[in-house]
Amino acid sequence: MTPPPAATGLPAVPLTVAAVQAEPVPADVAGNADTAGRLVRRAAERGARVAVLPELFLPAYHPPTLAADPAGTDVAADPDGRIDDPRLDALRAAARDAGSVVVIGAAVRRADGRRTISSLVVDRAGAIRVGYDKQHLWSGEQELFDAGDRGATLLVDDWRFGLGICYDGCFPEHGRAAAADGAHGYLCPSGYLTGSEHRRDLYYAARALDNTMYVVFANAVGGADPWRFNGGAAVYDPEGRPLARGAGVGERVLVAALDPGALAATRAAHSMLLDRLPDQGLARSAVSA
Repeated sequence: MTPPPAATGLPAVPLTVAAVQAEPVPADVAGNADTAGRLVRRAAERGARVAVLPELFLPAYHPPTLAADPAGTDVAADPDGRIDDPRLDALRAAARDAGSVVVIGAAVRRADGRRTISSLVVDRAGAIRVGYDKQHLWSGEQELFDAGDRGATLLVDDWRFGLGICYDGCFPEHGRAAAADGAHGYLCPSGYLTGSEHRRDLYYAARALDNTMYVVFANAVGGADPWRFNGGAAVYDPEGRPLARGAGVGERVLVAALDPGALAATRAAHSMLLDRLPDQGLARSAVSA
């Protein structure tokens, strides 16, 4: 039997990543891009070559503003998913100068008229394109946005990263689909509200252990009730243990090295990706007691 992609092809060298928690300003796309650029440079100074920032960071996750001012909060994508918006120039320059790959949340107006919650990918040359559209829309997001219709894997050197956004990570199948596609890690820009700390810390640790892959979880922080966010950005190892975790308040840049040796050792000891059944029990029997 041919092993699945998840069982083959480990990276050759470590990669240092950053999970960011910060507070954006509603509707201030240019100002939030400036903040993101500063944080990307800060992460790069500590060796990070991939930086992940929160869900909807560019417009801020503030549904009243997103509803009232779509023209001011959205960035436009061409039919190929490319973004050319001068408000993002500071972010573009930071990625280029630092030689970093950036994953950051945005509200995107697609060429076909759809509006999506998306992760933008800024490459090391400063080019920006849509990397992934959120597939699982939470609560009132369904009134403002269209759901994505496919998963996505980001390639950075010989590392493979599944892309998820916040509520996606609540569904084990989403992370498993990334792992089945050979992912070594799962990058999750998010926006968890105050009061959800237990679920925030459980979901992403579980996705790491479920799939024996690293998880980089970025989260917003601050804001005003009922849109106050709880931080706790983290990087989890393939057994679900936090390598770095932020506090519930304040701006943080959490940096950790992803180690191919630790990934290989974990997958050798915990072989769920190899042992999982192709059919998880669609045919079932009933037992009375």
